[in-house]
Amino acid sequence: MNTLSTTAIASYMLPDKFEYERIADIKRLLFIKKQVEHLPAQARILDVGCGNGVITRYLGRLGFQVLGIDVSERAIHQAKSLNMLPNVQFELMDAESLCIDRQLFDVIICSEVLEHLHHPEILLGQLYRLLKKDGILIVTVPNGRGPRELLVTRPILYFRNRQGRVWNTIQFLKRSLGYQGVTVQSAADNLDHVQFFTRNRLIRIAEQNGFVITRWAKSNFIEDVFPFSFLTKRIPYLQKLDCRLADFLPFVCTGGFMMVWERRGAS
Repeated sequence: MNTLSTTAIASYMLPDKFEYERIADIKRLLFIKKQVEHLPAQARILDVGCGNGVITRYLGRLGFQVLGIDVSERAIHQAKSLNMLPNVQFELMDAESLCIDRQLFDVIICSEVLEHLHHPEILLGQLYRLLKKDGILIVTVPNGRGPRELLVTRPILYFRNRQGRVWNTIQFLKRSLGYQGVTVQSAADNLDHVQFFTRNRLIRIAEQNGFVITRWAKSNFIEDVFPFSFLTKRIPYLQKLDCRLADFLPFVCTGGFMMVWERRGAS
């Protein structure tokens, strides 16, 4: 299991290093970096569901040839407007279009994407065909039974779908406390979670689509659950402590899973 030390996190917290501000997001970015930093500069990386392109541009600044794709026109427009790197491209397309073009990649990033898909196995099948035999797929998803999904995401979806006074009260409180409901990750219109993954289900879905999960890591614990989030979003040191705590707790307690998937039988 790969974990990132607090020292490693702190060393990459300078504002000119990252577009992310949350320590959990930076920890996820560092996990991705660790998996690719040994690759030659000509390695081709695909960022699927790239959103606003934060991860794509970061990998581009490391010197890789990176293509970011997304089905959200709004997100791709934002990604292109922020891009100044000649080795980074953004395209409005889905993975199926790339399969038709028969392009292959050394690394594919699928970060915070699968939880938004009604049929994630369709995308995973496409990614299997896009990945070189000795390539790696880096997947990150929320823990479907983690603190945030159980205590925030699911209740919010439940009350929003029913509208009424409770939902109106939640909206009022969020606005009053400064929660804007936007994310640096993506400008897409719909960011609902429709999948809630457990560790065992991830192992099964990987195997069913020709992959084996060879590396696991944890994101954070409870820093993005209200009322803790009210303090932690203002005090980065508390976020850092929370990320460190997650590394020592069982996987069921983590807010998110970070993984490396390899094609079965490739090693």
